[in-house]
Amino acid sequence: MTTANTTGTAVLAQGARAEATIDLAALRANLAALRARTDGPALMAVVKADAYGHGAVRCAQEAVAAGIGWLGAAMPEEALALRAAGIGPEQARILCWLWTPGGPWQQALCAAVDVSVSARWALDELVAAVRETGVPGRVHLKADTGLGRNGCQPHDWPDLVAAALRAQAEGLIEVVGLWSHFAAADEPGHPSIQAQLDSFETALAYAERAGVRPEVRHLANSPATLLLPASHYDLVRTGLAMYGLSPVPEVGTPADFGLRPVMSLTARLALVKTVPGGHGVSYGHHYTTSGPTTLGLVPVGYADGIPRHASGTGPVLIGGKWRTVAGRVAMDQFVVDLGGDTPVVGEEVLLFGTGEHGEPTAEDWGRACGTISYEIITRIGARVPRRYVGSTSS
Repeated sequence: MTTANTTGTAVLAQGARAEATIDLAALRANLAALRARTDGPALMAVVKADAYGHGAVRCAQEAVAAGIGWLGAAMPEEALALRAAGIGPEQARILCWLWTPGGPWQQALCAAVDVSVSARWALDELVAAVRETGVPGRVHLKADTGLGRNGCQPHDWPDLVAAALRAQAEGLIEVVGLWSHFAAADEPGHPSIQAQLDSFETALAYAERAGVRPEVRHLANSPATLLLPASHYDLVRTGLAMYGLSPVPEVGTPADFGLRPVMSLTARLALVKTVPGGHGVSYGHHYTTSGPTTLGLVPVGYADGIPRHASGTGPVLIGGKWRTVAGRVAMDQFVVDLGGDTPVVGEEVLLFGTGEHGEPTAEDWGRACGTISYEIITRIGARVPRRYVGSTSS
């Protein structure tokens, strides 16, 4: 059973070196808040990258229980794992969009996974798999409207649409979706936003004139879901926002959007010791104590997903006080200068949480490391156990 410490945050399980606490009640509340903002379009819960580090199966199950009918996965293996966990097509459609030649097309078809197609090679491999399995494919054609990443370029779009319609006429596939992805929806006013909206409209109009009748048209990611109603169409794809972090921190905090961070990361002090002034700390002695002080050893490092770029900058909360990583983050541990304080060995170190009790947030860590909150949460590794609280089934 979860308890709370003096900051009101989840207490580390007995004997645990470190753990990430995943608040499923916060996840459900975030999904409800996001649905309320869209007011009409369906919502896709994006659970790629192990649900941004939160645990794909548990988060997907919670989303489905909350009435979410679409799940998003990047890799086919991620989509297949959700089906293997018992999330059937009658509960949720699963879209998988990052394919490479020779991918598990047959398995995806048999598992009723929707597949994204951005080029003729992918359509050809999918059609071959359909012929082998006898299972028709559900296809989302992806247009490159300006991101320059995955997606079909405008000059190739007519050929891809025509080939997809020929396969559909043979009963091999059904084109159920048309979609694209923003490059800069997290930068309000960026000129690419309107350019991509216009390009998407052009791609939609061409496909629909050619005879495509999609179930869903979708373009909005988390920032567009929050800031660009014109991009919502039939379905919005929420990733970071679902996990309670702001994809547009310059515009608003999670609380400003009615969101609450889902993950808190906690460790225990493994050692507290007194050292003299001039004492070097960690590899390379990039930090040297300015005078007699106490040092605390935190037993997590870059093998656990703590960025090495947090060396000398990463914030933690110990005993109600913010501390900063002293010296380099090592593979399994880092040190903080406690300034003469002497907390007991085993005292909790809160690396990040909701911020409601004075602790750092994933956004604070992102700023400290010169990166984004997305990277902070997704890189927390498998050595850090996840503990789930607030589930409807618990």
